[in-house]
Amino acid sequence: MLFNSFEFLLFFPTVFTVYWILQFNLKAQNVFLLFASYFFYAWWDWRFLSLIIFSSVVDYVVGLRLHKAQSKKVKKRWLLLSLSANLGLLGVFKYYNFFIESFVDLVNTFGWQPNDLTMNVILPVGISFYTFQTLSYTLDIYRGTLKPTRDVIAFFTYISFFPQLVAGPIERASNLLPQVLSKRTFTKAYLTEGILQILVGLFRKVVVADTLAKYVDVVYGNIAVHDGTTIVLATLFYAFQIYFDFSGYSDIAIGTAKLMGFSFMRNFNLPYFAVSLTDFWRRWHISLSHWLRDYLYISLGGNRKGIVITYRNLMITMLLGGLWHGSSWNFVIWGGIHGVVLSMEKFLNAHQWFRSIRSVRWVGRILTFIVVLLAWVFFRAKDFDTALLALTKVFQIQLKMPYVGDITVLANCMAMLTVGLVFDFYLYRTNLSLEKIGSHISMAKLIVVACVITLLITLFYSTSDNFIYFQF
Repeated sequence: MLFNSFEFLLFFPTVFTVYWILQFNLKAQNVFLLFASYFFYAWWDWRFLSLIIFSSVVDYVVGLRLHKAQSKKVKKRWLLLSLSANLGLLGVFKYYNFFIESFVDLVNTFGWQPNDLTMNVILPVGISFYTFQTLSYTLDIYRGTLKPTRDVIAFFTYISFFPQLVAGPIERASNLLPQVLSKRTFTKAYLTEGILQILVGLFRKVVVADTLAKYVDVVYGNIAVHDGTTIVLATLFYAFQIYFDFSGYSDIAIGTAKLMGFSFMRNFNLPYFAVSLTDFWRRWHISLSHWLRDYLYISLGGNRKGIVITYRNLMITMLLGGLWHGSSWNFVIWGGIHGVVLSMEKFLNAHQWFRSIRSVRWVGRILTFIVVLLAWVFFRAKDFDTALLALTKVFQIQLKMPYVGDITVLANCMAMLTVGLVFDFYLYRTNLSLEKIGSHISMAKLIVVACVITLLITLFYSTSDNFIYFQF
């Protein structure tokens, strides 16, 4: 079920009403929330509910066993069970065909033609997100920073909570589980904050991102017929399309959760104002970057074992972070580009001249944006050859008028992108967040904002546009 669908427009008000009617019975409220979340996910394909339930059962049991285990050896065995079960499912459904096809391509170069070993499987929506979420629970218990819960309903609800089930934020058990276990209260601040974030999220997704997609899809759908100038413009549009699409989803998820008395972590913080790539990853998909840092980079040794090992750990983290996004070498290359530049920044930061350049903030922003933009080519292109062709055309530097096509589409792209960027610039200059604005906005102003955004959504709405990160 999509946030920008008519079905969700019926689903959420119903859930919201029943949920708060049950507010005086926490157990009943959580049971209802669990079944509502399962219904939300089953709307896509009920068969894959079994995977969420399986992961939930495994990690509920493993969490209790880890806490009881007396020796490090026994703890490692239970942790290995959790890792094997969760990553095993992820590997089969998301990566099996990718690695088999890559192996076949490799051996074909030596003249060997093996039988078709691929499987006809569908990628379960959200599996990358809820797998990382449930793993954070067992990893934290293993590290001794979290105690397991015996409330099976609360734990299953934590794993499957519908606002962030299919595309994050990837909530840690240390933040979300205590909220599931505690009584929630309905407050005016959460009401206005939640409504504002949902409205802004819908605007970012439906009005800005989906409008930009109409131009981007045409150009990237046939790179061969377009010149470098057009590809640059389409890539620029894509950079903002994916930002407004994913940050829009996060806004709706956070706002929806707030209307139900929950507080999620912030997932985006104006990433294109970053002064370095390191700063970019503090602002972009924050829940994922923190997860990779805390559970992968630090587990590998972080920066504690010398500079060479630090670079290695950075590269492994970013390569696997790229692969997390999808079963394609393009995503690995995308992660590799970020890993190389992050390593370069770490090396150059030791030199005063580089720190002096970075102190000129607009220089850092431009250089960072160029790197991010080039990497997005691999992220958006359908395969490596398409990405290579796109970059080849870009670096031929032939200044031409970009492809226009339907002038209305291009005009809408420019207009809506301008509105989105002006709003983000306002947030940056005033050092405000949607939470701060929402907590102080009057109901009268909120109604005006709702009317304006509803009008824009009505004008630009398209039922065919899924959220980009649903594919991951």
